[in-house]
Amino acid sequence: MTTSSTFLRFWLQEDCRDAFLSAVDKEDLPNIRLVCHDFATRAAPVLFDDMSITFRASTFTRPARMAALERIGHHVKTVSFNAPHTPEAFLPPLIDPFTGEQREFIYEPQVHTPKTLVGRVRQPKYGSWEITDLLIKQYPPLFHAATNISAFVRAFTALSSLKHLKVSCEGQPPGQRHRRSTVDYALISLRIAIERAPLEELDTLSLLSIHPGALLYLQPMLGFGSTPSSSRKWAQIRKLAIHVDSFASAGKVPTEHLRLLQSYLRTFSPSLTRLIFRWKGERGPSPLTLDLEPSLHSPSRDPSAMSMCAPRPLKFRKLRYLELENAVSDAPQISTFISRHRRLLSEFNFEDVKLRSGSWDEALSPLTRISGNENWKKQQEEVMDVPLILSPVNLEPRIVDAAIKEQKAERGSMTMSKWLGRSKSGTAAKKAKEQFWGSSEHMRKFLRGSMLAWR
Repeated sequence: MTTSSTFLRFWLQEDCRDAFLSAVDKEDLPNIRLVCHDFATRAAPVLFDDMSITFRASTFTRPARMAALERIGHHVKTVSFNAPHTPEAFLPPLIDPFTGEQREFIYEPQVHTPKTLVGRVRQPKYGSWEITDLLIKQYPPLFHAATNISAFVRAFTALSSLKHLKVSCEGQPPGQRHRRSTVDYALISLRIAIERAPLEELDTLSLLSIHPGALLYLQPMLGFGSTPSSSRKWAQIRKLAIHVDSFASAGKVPTEHLRLLQSYLRTFSPSLTRLIFRWKGERGPSPLTLDLEPSLHSPSRDPSAMSMCAPRPLKFRKLRYLELENAVSDAPQISTFISRHRRLLSEFNFEDVKLRSGSWDEALSPLTRISGNENWKKQQEEVMDVPLILSPVNLEPRIVDAAIKEQKAERGSMTMSKWLGRSKSGTAAKKAKEQFWGSSEHMRKFLRGSMLAWR
C-alpha cells in the first residue's frame, strides 16, 4: 500500500531485500514482521532459518508449540538439538515394590502408537503392563517424553527443509558412562524420527559434545528399533563433524567405544566428502586407522584370533576434506591412511595430534611418492609461543599511570608482558591484564607438526 516507488523497487528486488534482511539483527526481525502481512512473509525465512531445541518433558507434546512448529517448520534449515545430562536425566534402578528386587527392563521402541484404546491395552508401551506400571510410577516424565517416538516423528516431519542437524548432549560425568539415561532414549527417538521424516535436503550432521555411548544409540544398523532401510536416510549425509568425550587414561582404558566409533563411521564411509573429528578432554587414538591401533590387539591371543577380532580398515570413497584434532597416533598409521585415500583427499589437517612413534616426515612420506617431489614440506606451518614486548599505548591513561606508579621502585624499563604477569599486582594491573587478553586471542595455535595441510 506504500506510495513510494523507490521503496517498492528496493523491496520487490529479491537480491536487495534478502541482503537487507540478512543484515537485520534477529531481535529486530519479529518487530518487522508486525508491520504488515508482506513483511511477515518475507522476514519469516530469515528469522526461522536457525532453530535451537533444548529437550524438556513438554518439548514435543505441548499442542500450541507443535502447531506453531508446523506453521514455520518449512523455513528451518538448521536445528540444534540439545539434551543435557541434568540430574533429572539419570535413571534409578527399577525396583519391584513387593519383593524389593531390581527388575530388568529391555527397551523395545514403540514407533507407532496405537490409535484406539483397545490397541493400547493389547500393546503396552514398554512391553508388558507390569513393567509399564513400574516405569510410570518410578521414572520421571522426562523419560516418558524421551520414549515418545511418535512426537519426535511429528516434529521432524514439519521440518521439511532441514539441511543441517546439530546434536549436543554434554554434561555426562565420567562415572556415569556405563549407565543409561533419558538422554540415550531421546537419541534413539531422534534417530528413528530422522529416518522416518521426509527430510530430503538433509546433508550435514554435527555431533557436538557427545558422550561415547551416544554412538550406540545413533547407530542406524545396530541401534534400537533399526530396520534394513534405516541407513537409507543417513546415506544423504555429506558433511560430518564429531566431537566425542574421551576416556581417562588412568588404569585400563576400555575399547568398546572405539569399536562403536569405527562402526558408526563405516555407516557414512560411502558418501562422506567432509569429515571433522575431535576428542574432547584427553587425547584419544585416531578413529581413522583403528585396524592398526595397538590397544585393540591383545598380545595374549593367537594370530588367527587377532585377525578375526581386529577392526576392518576404513575406506572413505568420496572423502575430500579431513580434520583430526586432539589425537595420538603413530607415523605408520597416518602414512597408511594417506596412502589408502591418495586419489581422493585434497586437503587434510592434523591439529594438536601427537605422534607416539616416528616423525612427521615419515607420516607424510606418501606425499613425496604421490607428488614426485618434496615441495609439500615448504607448506608446513610452524607457529609457537613467543615473548611479547609491547608498548601500552592503547591502554587507558589511568591504567598506565597506575601501572607505572606500581613499578616505580624497580630499575629499568618495564614491558607489558612482565607487569601483566606479576602475581602480586594491584587492581589496576589486574584490570589491564583482563583488557589486554580479552581483546585478542592467545598466539598459541599450532606446534610443529600439529597442523599439516596438503592441497
